[in-house]
Amino acid sequence: MKIELKRVNDAVHFEASSPSSTVKVHIDGSSEIGGQGLGVRPMELILMALASCSSLDLITILQKQRQNITGFSASAEGKRTETIPHVFTSIHLTFQLKGDVDPLKAEKAAQLAVKKYCSVHDMLASAGVDITYSININEAHGKIESAVL
Repeated sequence: MKIELKRVNDAVHFEASSPSSTVKVHIDGSSEIGGQGLGVRPMELILMALASCSSLDLITILQKQRQNITGFSASAEGKRTETIPHVFTSIHLTFQLKGDVDPLKAEKAAQLAVKKYCSVHDMLASAGVDITYSININEAHGKIESAVL
């Protein structure tokens, strides 16, 4: 696996690319170091990587179980240390599912997606990051919450 990173301006705005895609990702630093809000920040990319990695697996598992997903979104919120280098100490993922989805199948699929198949989870967890998740299905069915060990 390989990526390329190019500086775009005289500040800290970068453009990242990968041979596997034509999409360019814009990355920028905080305003304290000259960032201008022209891209996501590196630690936000970590949250995006965790949410997308586990979501890809969650959707794939539920589709194989013939669950009818008509809507999906995910969010990730991380807490960081106060001292430099401000690493993540905990991250909570929230999966929003809509459609005809069995809550027990969704719970098992989320557990497998996050704990077993998501390599980003394993990398962060091995560094001591506490990762938890919750699932909301159609909001009328209530909320299923689980901790990832």
